[in-house]
Amino acid sequence: MDIIRDDAIDPAPLAGKRVAIIGYGNQGRAQALNLADSGIDLVIGLREGSDTFDKVRADGLTPVNIEDAPKGAALTMMLVPDEQMTGIYGVIEPALEHGSALGFSHGLAEHFGYIDPREDLDVILVAPKGPGTALRQLYTEGKGMPALWAVSTDKSGKAKQIALAYGKAIGCARAGLIASSFEEECVADLFNEQAVVWGGVPALLLAGYETLVEAGYSEEVAYFECITELKLLADLIEARGIAGMREAISNTAELGAVLGGPAIVDFPVRKRMREILKSVQQGEFAAQLAEEAAEGYPLLKKMRAEAGDHASEVTLAKLARLSPNKPSSD
Repeated sequence: MDIIRDDAIDPAPLAGKRVAIIGYGNQGRAQALNLADSGIDLVIGLREGSDTFDKVRADGLTPVNIEDAPKGAALTMMLVPDEQMTGIYGVIEPALEHGSALGFSHGLAEHFGYIDPREDLDVILVAPKGPGTALRQLYTEGKGMPALWAVSTDKSGKAKQIALAYGKAIGCARAGLIASSFEEECVADLFNEQAVVWGGVPALLLAGYETLVEAGYSEEVAYFECITELKLLADLIEARGIAGMREAISNTAELGAVLGGPAIVDFPVRKRMREILKSVQQGEFAAQLAEEAAEGYPLLKKMRAEAGDHASEVTLAKLARLSPNKPSSD
């Protein structure tokens, strides 16, 4: 694996150049603040009339109307939701400087054809592997978050150097920049979101909670055992890896894991995971995302409402009174 760190990267490709950040959400704000602290000249492109103009100014940065943001910029980073990329690219394309670079922090829009970048542009990817809040916090602590980098189009012959300089400027090269591709970053990320961390794990937690409650055990104990302990697991894995995590738990817990894990994640589960991966690879999810957005997100709205009404949320509210970090409402 090719991992490139700070001291091996030349910042010159962005030195004295302007960067335009399109969007000021989770990644947009964090990356912009890190760029500013690294001495990069930048502007933030926002829709006219957006309430975010004041937030950007309060952060000491310069907001401009989105259609003007790429003017004079050597690199324009598209940091808006994937399903908004098509419309926004159409707005900013006329202002993109000839021969400049267009960048992304997720490969979906470019890989699955949401947009068709102009032929004279370099097209790069720098994808921090974590949320923007953590990206910013690590930067302010003098640390960094690992990131994947890739080049889709190298019209200038300098696209790699631009991607690496950007990864350095947002602090990710402090931890390491890992060579990838738009396809690899996109597919692996979408698969993880659906089959593992954001789809599989919460579903497993709620299924465990429901199983204990249905069997007559208290909701509070079910919540502690099946949901709260996830943080303990995540902290151990982050610090020690999965093998190290097993060494840190009791023999009872370890034997239970050895017997229970394969019984849950059996062949049918692995088969369904492969089906999800195939669906992502073939673009079925990208098409579903575009359709969901076009219809006003009916499925997401329905599922958000159902999640808010789940019995575990009532249990969480009860247990919040026990937390020393959360004031009681009584």
